[in-house]
Amino acid sequence: MSQLLSIDLPECARSVQLDTSRGTFAALDADVPAPATQHGTALLVPGFMGSKEDFLTLIPHLNAGGMRVVAIDGRGQYESGEASASSSYTRDDLALDLVAIVQALDDGPVHLVGHSYGGIAARAAVINTGGDKRLWSSLTLINFGPGAVSTWQQERLRLLLSVIGTMSMADIWPHVKNTEVSVPENVSLFLEKRWLRTSPNQLAAAAEHMLSEQDSSQALARTLVPIAVVSGTPDETWEPTRVEAMAHNLGAQFIRIEGGGHSPNVHKPQETAPSLLRFWQQSSKANKVSL
Repeated sequence: MSQLLSIDLPECARSVQLDTSRGTFAALDADVPAPATQHGTALLVPGFMGSKEDFLTLIPHLNAGGMRVVAIDGRGQYESGEASASSSYTRDDLALDLVAIVQALDDGPVHLVGHSYGGIAARAAVINTGGDKRLWSSLTLINFGPGAVSTWQQERLRLLLSVIGTMSMADIWPHVKNTEVSVPENVSLFLEKRWLRTSPNQLAAAAEHMLSEQDSSQALARTLVPIAVVSGTPDETWEPTRVEAMAHNLGAQFIRIEGGGHSPNVHKPQETAPSLLRFWQQSSKANKVSL
């Protein structure tokens, strides 16, 4: 489950609606004010039961490093709703959404970031486009593993699938909310509101994806897109050893964030941001050399 400690909107960010060829997506957009130099654009994709707000504490650190940062609600998530008349949630459809968003931003190739389940759509988008350098400067996978989630998480997902469609979202909420972490009341209220506005069809499709995901590391490596793999520890969604092995198989830069848990973007933003900024700077230089 997505984790949040604060819902304060950074001063650098504004809420926007992105109109694309695939529909309208809610986003947070933190541009780089003139006369500062913009060093690129990062597109942040949230995970299961998540939203753009999962990146609230990370955005200002990335923006201060000269990055335009765009965090989105994917199709069916929170304020994006179904996004368009098409309500398909296949991996390919989610990948097409990301391509359409990049094209709508019209800000050059982006540094694509997928957190947890968001890594499924991000990886598919890069593979399906053959690593098109007009779209992708790099790919970063945060706490995302090569295939299906851990056995423990599979049990939870199957339980959720058994009640989606037979129980209301309001009735399910008490059983899925995180009671192990104490959060401010406004955060707790936000998490419930976000859950109630999330499409049950999206949740069901996401659960099925995480249960059936296959390792496509070889296909991803063939795209030649620069890749970083971030592993916050400890984590029980994808075992950190599997995450590190995936990074090795991809020839990716591996970044471990001790104490970051499943969401280093939330729990360790000050440690996560510099690592991302360094990787993006390196990958941008490498792309220039190869052109």
